[in-house]
Amino acid sequence: MNDAMSALDGHLSGLAAALLPYRRTAERLAGWGTQLAWTLATGGRLLAAGNGGSAAEAQHLTAELVGKLRDDREPYSAIALHAETSSLTAIGNDYGYDEVFARQVRAHGRENDILLLMSTSGTSTNLLRAVEAAREVGVRCWAFTGPAPNPLAEVCDDTLAVPSPDSQVVQELHLVSLHLLCEYVDEALPLVRQLPPTAAPRQRTVEFTGRLPGGAAAPALAAAGNGPGINRHARNGHSSNGHGANGHTTNGHGGNGHGPNGHGSSRRGCPS
Repeated sequence: MNDAMSALDGHLSGLAAALLPYRRTAERLAGWGTQLAWTLATGGRLLAAGNGGSAAEAQHLTAELVGKLRDDREPYSAIALHAETSSLTAIGNDYGYDEVFARQVRAHGRENDILLLMSTSGTSTNLLRAVEAAREVGVRCWAFTGPAPNPLAEVCDDTLAVPSPDSQVVQELHLVSLHLLCEYVDEALPLVRQLPPTAAPRQRTVEFTGRLPGGAAAPALAAAGNGPGINRHARNGHSSNGHGANGHTTNGHGGNGHGPNGHGSSRRGCPS
């Protein structure tokens, strides 16, 4: 019993020691939530990946977005790359394990989508290769890691680094982080839906502090880092990555997005 209590006390002590510095680090999740809400509400996608326990947590995150956290809402596109087992094993067999996520990012990622990578060490080669692939296709990269600096934190656009040397504590606070991120997404979605397309500026960090349609006060919303801009929506109802404000113009088809048979002559349709 004494040994059991010692293990429990030791683990809880390590968790408690990480909570205060984590609280400061986790403040950035509110901004991430708004960026992700905008991305998902405008037809974008979240890609997520990790190894081992981090893979399980990345899959937990995508399940919350495709399903729901608490209240019912529309589903959003979120894919856990490691859960695509046939693709994962085929790519690993043909190209090597270092490429299992990178090749999927090239397949599924579209400009201004978000790739969220989870790693306690921040050194996994397959995650670093995934960032390289994301750069090629214009996907933004975020990471949940253990203490920084680490290689993954250095190459991603933004990182939430849990300041604990214990990988178990890191993963436990990653779970807290993904739940908070989903909370912030759900909080931001009603506001994001009311913003006109021109309200999403191209600057790295912008706060919306004006008023929403109808005169309601709008809380500050952090704009996406390199996210959708004034020209996000093309005239044919699709943006550069295949989505307009809701993926289509008012009647569900753009002027030149689809021909009489439901397909355009040269335009690429919305990604699956």
